[in-house]
Amino acid sequence: MSAIYTELALVALAAMCSPTTLTFSVLTLVLGKRPLRTGGLFYLGALGATLAVGVVAAFVIGDAAHASEPNSPKTWVAVVDIMAALVLLGLVVRGLRRPANTQRVEAAISRIGAITDSPAIAVIGAGAALANPGGFIPLALKEISELGPSTGEYVLLWVGFALISLLPLSVALVLLALDRTRAERWLGGARGWLERHARTVAAAIVVLLAAALLRNGIAGLSANA
Repeated sequence: MSAIYTELALVALAAMCSPTTLTFSVLTLVLGKRPLRTGGLFYLGALGATLAVGVVAAFVIGDAAHASEPNSPKTWVAVVDIMAALVLLGLVVRGLRRPANTQRVEAAISRIGAITDSPAIAVIGAGAALANPGGFIPLALKEISELGPSTGEYVLLWVGFALISLLPLSVALVLLALDRTRAERWLGGARGWLERHARTVAAAIVVLLAAALLRNGIAGLSANA
């Protein structure tokens, strides 16, 4: 059981450190004339979309991945773990070998610049589309299901995952509310840091996650052989 909690924590951290999510979140706050308004709506969209997925999954998926014997996952869960680990490792290798794409950053700046002064519904929609945990959602759904939660427990665990995945944006919003001038300087520095180091940090966490998934998947297949 502890291994599943470890995997869930790593999934949440990987989602939180996703370069794409971090970049869009920071740009939303840096480029907007009213960063609190834009960032708050962006956060609302991202959090709402993420929570909606988890609430639906609590009723549809539930404890389908839960195994009756501790430390012995179902065969299909072990297979999913191994496949997910290999995909994640492949993405890390591909991402680190590929040089930084300045055109992608410019496209992100242009995209966010176009929505910062848009109506509230457009900013909320952009947050839902650009700042959700993305590809880490299926893994988080599986991890929580493996714990064998009740519907209420599933929702609570998912709320925790959603809040962690959006923690950088929520912290930035709090800093902006407390001291806008200092927060804007910090965000400007964070933007430069992200462009230089975000991929490396995210890759390290994803490698740890892949290693945990691979170990548990192989152990599961061995136990069920």
